[in-house]
Amino acid sequence: MEPVAGTPFGVVHLEVPPVTSGLAVGALVAGVVSILVSILVICFGVTGGSWTGVWAAGAFTVLGVLTGAGAAAAGLLALRQIRRPLPPPAVRFTGHGLAVAGISCGGAGLVLSLIGLGLALLLSLG
Repeated sequence: MEPVAGTPFGVVHLEVPPVTSGLAVGALVAGVVSILVSILVICFGVTGGSWTGVWAAGAFTVLGVLTGAGAAAAGLLALRQIRRPLPPPAVRFTGHGLAVAGISCGGAGLVLSLIGLGLALLLSLG
């Protein structure tokens, strides 16, 4: 307790424990979903063998790209939320590693989805 100068009163700063950022957790979940969808895109692209497989791979590629981009955006927002300096009584956020993992998984899922679509197109043309 810190006394306020010139008064008989004091100021108490309560210690608030840090909280894991929900954006960081969401980024990691979306990144893992993006990788799983990209595996599905590759499976449809390899086993489809016709234009039906290419259409299915293309439909899932849209989902993979959207979840990958969403994971990267949420991860970047989480990093910004975690780095923001706040005065002591405010809630502090943790989860830097979760946010970085979400960004990297989202980017990997996005790239793998596009590679899977390219592979589906290449196999259907050949």
